[in-house]
Amino acid sequence: MQEMAMRKPRDFDAELKALNDRARMLKDRKIRQLGELVIATGADALDIDTLAGGLLAMVKDTKAERKEGLRKSGAAFFRGGGQDEAGRGPETNPAATAEADGLTQPFELKPSEN
Repeated sequence: MQEMAMRKPRDFDAELKALNDRARMLKDRKIRQLGELVIATGADALDIDTLAGGLLAMVKDTKAERKEGLRKSGAAFFRGGGQDEAGRGPETNPAATAEADGLTQPFELKPSEN
């Protein structure tokens, strides 16, 4: 008679902790990247109320053609196709996505030399 091999019990607590740690890391990365994006575009020169108002207006905007224009402008910024109104060019190459921690980062900003 063959003995049934016992399966090792799963450590659900350890798996849950690992998932929570990963979610926290992803959230922290997103926050850091958003901050870097604000700086790279020159939007850090705006006061916080103006920046928040502009972002809220974009979120509430329902006109598809206006959103598409904003999307194209953002894509051009990342491709290096133009400079923003502050006269600073893009400081990143989004096409060169980096693989880190098994995750693909959408863009990587370099610190400015100013």
